[in-house]
Amino acid sequence: MITIIFYILAAITLGTAILTVMSKNPVHSAVYMIICFFSISGHFLLLNALFLAVVNVVVYAGAIMVLLLFTLMLMNLSEQHEPKKKVISRIAATISACLMGIVLLASLLKSAPVIETYKAEGFDYQSVNVIGEVLLNEYLVPFEFASILLLTAMIGAVLISKREKKA
Repeated sequence: MITIIFYILAAITLGTAILTVMSKNPVHSAVYMIICFFSISGHFLLLNALFLAVVNVVVYAGAIMVLLLFTLMLMNLSEQHEPKKKVISRIAATISACLMGIVLLASLLKSAPVIETYKAEGFDYQSVNVIGEVLLNEYLVPFEFASILLLTAMIGAVLISKREKKA
């Protein structure tokens, strides 16, 4: 049963990821990305990583996508404003995507598992207390840098979306 659920979630994830990239409408692309985030949260639930599943839904599908949708709607993007891409840039993008796929496939085929056996130590690494202690003790500086980066991105999105007054 879990295998069937995994394959269904994998198909939803891959399908919505492809639709996110291929969609011409930016709002539709953002909606496809939200569905992709929810299916990734389903994968986290299958791995019994409940905290990651909830954080993925709250942070990515919630906050980041709302910010992205507001930015898209404020900028009023449409197909008329986007210039047509040159043929050479499309060919270069296709070639680079194929090369990236080959590299990913080769790394997948050559990889070997690092941990051959798993030992349960009786320590709950998924509890919110342990994650909070590690996040706010060992990783406090990168955590604060990420929050400053997100704040800067939000301010930049607002500044980009403001219209200049015509004289």
